[in-house]
Amino acid sequence: MDKELYTRWDDKKNLITTRLSGLITETEVKQWKEELEKTFTELPQGTKFKIFVNLHGFSPASMSAHKMYREIIPLLLSKYNWRIGYLDLFDEAKDLKLTSENGMECLAAVHCHHDSYKINEYEKKFGKDSEHFWDDPEKSAAWIESYSISAN
Repeated sequence: MDKELYTRWDDKKNLITTRLSGLITETEVKQWKEELEKTFTELPQGTKFKIFVNLHGFSPASMSAHKMYREIIPLLLSKYNWRIGYLDLFDEAKDLKLTSENGMECLAAVHCHHDSYKINEYEKKFGKDSEHFWDDPEKSAAWIESYSISAN
């Protein structure tokens, strides 16, 4: 699978799409994180948004790359009043504080991953009206794009 590392903001849909796929090194995880954070700093104050975290086909090149990427999305989204459902699995995440940086807020999220068993278990345990965990990128994109939120 080809490598893909990007984050895009679609202001018409109030949608952030971030993609990480292929065999990814620590250096590439750092690059992805920097681009992701840069995207958030460029959003207007008070933005209400939704996010598509597409990790379908992502394969960390090392255990350190895996550990590095694992905390990026949960910590980042906690700054925008969003707690990912699966964080309840981890004791170290029980005290994670939610804030609303620059008055910005995440109102919906979809997480896509190719490990069907794991992601389907997440959906059963943690899926809700505003957050889903799926193994199908097209289904994920269609749902998050059609999810209606109030514009800022």
